[in-house]
Amino acid sequence: MIDISHVYKRFGLKIAVSDLSFKVQQGDILGFVGPNGAGKTTTMRLITGYLKPTEGKIKIFNENPIINRLSLLPRIGYLPENNPLPGDMTVKEYLSFIAEIKKETNLEKIMEELHVDDVYEKKIEQLSRGYKQRVGLTSALCGKPDILLLDEPTSGLDPIEQDVIKDLIKKLAKKRIVIFSTHILSEIEDVATRVLIINRGTLLFDGVKPKGKGSVETLFKKLIKKS
Repeated sequence: MIDISHVYKRFGLKIAVSDLSFKVQQGDILGFVGPNGAGKTTTMRLITGYLKPTEGKIKIFNENPIINRLSLLPRIGYLPENNPLPGDMTVKEYLSFIAEIKKETNLEKIMEELHVDDVYEKKIEQLSRGYKQRVGLTSALCGKPDILLLDEPTSGLDPIEQDVIKDLIKKLAKKRIVIFSTHILSEIEDVATRVLIINRGTLLFDGVKPKGKGSVETLFKKLIKKS
């Protein structure tokens, strides 16, 4: 379980996260939504322990992600927004390196599941953005994490690749907690079981996604205009 309680994160005078509280449990697919600069990436970095909250408490499986970072990190798979991959390495070299660090013994199975085995011998710089996202997801899945944090996993992808990633998220969520951020609100309708909307670091909505086509967009625009 992820338990965030009255968390603040300040960078100098800027408040990136303000009194944020929510919980996520196994099986949840949390669609994390907000305008640019709303605090989504900061929140994900707080969950990983990369950032320390200015105030408030964060518990990951009842452990502090700062104090117990080394024991918790293997349980978290993180796909950053910009997916920084070493372009001069082949997919094989990079994923073998990650698998060794994370003690992953079923790398081939994960690659087959994400269809990365098709580009195994290629250099990462030669891959399309869609395949780079798949390589990033493969890396995040190494070590059998209990939590997946996916920061805009479909950004810049064509509609076919978007559908591939969305299907993967739904499949991967069966045994995990999944939090994914996106600006494509129809993805929330297609994939998420819950919706969390923030703006200026403040929680505006946390609940079951509304039903009906376009309902998430309607809710989002209404809340953002009021905030």
